[in-house]
Amino acid sequence: MAVRLPQNLSTGLQRETGWSVLDYEIREQKAQTLGTLSSQVEQALAALRAFDADGHGSDEEIRRHALLDEAADRVWAFMIQRELCGLRNWDAVVKDYGIPREVLNRVGQVRR
Repeated sequence: MAVRLPQNLSTGLQRETGWSVLDYEIREQKAQTLGTLSSQVEQALAALRAFDADGHGSDEEIRRHALLDEAADRVWAFMIQRELCGLRNWDAVVKDYGIPREVLNRVGQVRR
């Protein structure tokens, strides 16, 4: 009489294939990129907040627009990477990072 392992236990005993190794490497790279982009979003938003907190006058509006563009670019790249990783709850990210409406409008995520 032959004994067979239950299906839920036998999946961990599968041989490592070229595809499984490649899949692992791809997932690892996606996660690393997501972490890097997360840091870049935090830095860009911190620079924008610091600029706004200093109370610069209207003569520095060009600098503020550049900071807004930089933050929007970083947020956009982060959003795409999250989608690639299968993470689609964007509202929680907006809340956790405190992404301003002006940045979201530039990304295309219009908030009112």
